[in-house]
Amino acid sequence: MQVDGFDWDAGNLAKCQQHGMSVVEIEWALTHEPLIAPDAAHSIAEQRWIAVGRTQRQRAIYVAFTLRVREGRTLTRPVSARYMHAKEQIRYEQTAPHSPGNDER
Repeated sequence: MQVDGFDWDAGNLAKCQQHGMSVVEIEWALTHEPLIAPDAAHSIAEQRWIAVGRTQRQRAIYVAFTLRVREGRTLTRPVSARYMHAKEQIRYEQTAPHSPGNDER
């Protein structure tokens, strides 16, 4: 997925930070080989995506986002972000190609 940057404003910034996530963590995880899948359940008004990945400190995170075009640039707009729960993290580690616990590196 080729994007040109991020789209932040007071609305999505507050929503993402309510779970203790920082902009730096979210942007880093989204630009360092996250697993991405469509989020059909929340794609009524616009197409949404789910990304799971790791922060620089290797914490597993979950980010819901959409893509927006602004002035000819495609931007990633995080909608919600949080650290993964233990069960989600185990499932992620079993499927992610570069995660600890997966022998297929």
